[in-house]
Amino acid sequence: MSEMINLPAAFLDRMERLLGTEYGEFLRSYGQERHYGLRYNPLKASSEEFEKKVPFALEPVSWAREGYYYQTEDQPGKHILHEAGAYYIQEPSAMAVTEILDPQPGEYILDLCAAPGGKSTHIAGRMAGEGLLVSNEIIPARAKILSRNVERMGIKNCVVCNEPPERMAGFFPSFFDRIVVDAPCSGEGMFRKDETAVTEWSQAHVSMCADRQYGIITEAARMLRPGGVLVYSTCTFAPEEDEGVVSRFVREHKDFFIEDVVHDGAFVQGRREWVEDPADGIEHTMRLMPHKLKGEGHYIARLRRREIFSGSCIRREGGIGGRQVEAKRDGARKGDRHAGSISPEGIKDFLTGELGLPADWTKRQDGVIQIFGEQIYLVPRAMVSMQGMKVVRAGLHLGTDKKNRIEPSHALALALYIEETDRKMELTEQEAERYLRGESLARVSGKGWILLTYMGYSLGFGKAVNGQVKNHYPKGLRIM
Repeated sequence: MSEMINLPAAFLDRMERLLGTEYGEFLRSYGQERHYGLRYNPLKASSEEFEKKVPFALEPVSWAREGYYYQTEDQPGKHILHEAGAYYIQEPSAMAVTEILDPQPGEYILDLCAAPGGKSTHIAGRMAGEGLLVSNEIIPARAKILSRNVERMGIKNCVVCNEPPERMAGFFPSFFDRIVVDAPCSGEGMFRKDETAVTEWSQAHVSMCADRQYGIITEAARMLRPGGVLVYSTCTFAPEEDEGVVSRFVREHKDFFIEDVVHDGAFVQGRREWVEDPADGIEHTMRLMPHKLKGEGHYIARLRRREIFSGSCIRREGGIGGRQVEAKRDGARKGDRHAGSISPEGIKDFLTGELGLPADWTKRQDGVIQIFGEQIYLVPRAMVSMQGMKVVRAGLHLGTDKKNRIEPSHALALALYIEETDRKMELTEQEAERYLRGESLARVSGKGWILLTYMGYSLGFGKAVNGQVKNHYPKGLRIM
């Protein structure tokens, strides 16, 4: 049993009033041990391959086919396979959001409040590299964390943005097939996990969150095509932020309705009696309660936009058209012009020649090579013009133009399958640990770029020079 949390009295009073006879069981859950989860990455391996390679005991999460529980003593966040993007550590209840969204390969999908990246990386796995994923985060520092997680998981078709929802809606009107709004909230469902959420809680904060959430979901609605799906979620129990926001939204947006979806039997239905004016179908929304399942608190609603127009929906056309990117981290700065000597054709020659990739590799990714300043990207073909947009990651970062040569990116290494090149070297556990620390490696013949792998997963690039592998693992990621 874990130590009991000192919960706010007003919160406890409200939950006792709402839960009635369930309150005692709910309260006891705060004295119980938390459950910890991770998701395997289907962009890297199948579930069968993952289970054979992972070195610690796992138990499946019933509501997410990629999800597993793990024991805290195994510390999967410190394992080499974590750095290779073999899995993503995520709270088990949070995995249900993408399951309810049900993303499909080839679709255009938006994760509007995406940091740190749990739902985006889950969605990307379901998309299998096909279509366009746009992941947005309004807070710059959190957007950088999101970008790093997208990189670690080897995602090729994701553009990471750093914009407020209202500006995003201006760039993507009626564009996306599916949108997830995991709205910032009062965090009541995370009280066992996050002490800060407990200390910052107040009824005024709950009310402020509800108003903000309504504004966010309203902007998200502008970006969804007719017939598209919008999933709204929070990690709070507050009815104002859950059934209240969804009911208000559906009442004021007649082109949306609440869908009834098949879900795990441990979920409970949204409570009509918890809000003054519940919308039709509010009982089809879902609550994940810590006294009912092995996870923290969550709320999920799946909304559908009605098919207003007959026939197929006309999208805003994608197409980057060579326009420059204003970026926070990996892309170009506003006003940059490409001053290097590397052409898109030269980049393709580098990929096939020096890295040994198949001649049709870029074509199979359904992307367009674009050069922003010194940075080289494979931008998803479906992406709209990024002119004026704050972009942190403009797709798959291929490398850097060093004027007379190209240096491949860490993102490219993590996005490659080991079968795509014969210029690779499988590392032992000791060698992999040394590589992650930034040390050089021996026992290599020849020269040039080598993809370093561990247990069949891509780990990063090295460069063979005079019988040694020069370490190119990013300094900011190295384990000291």
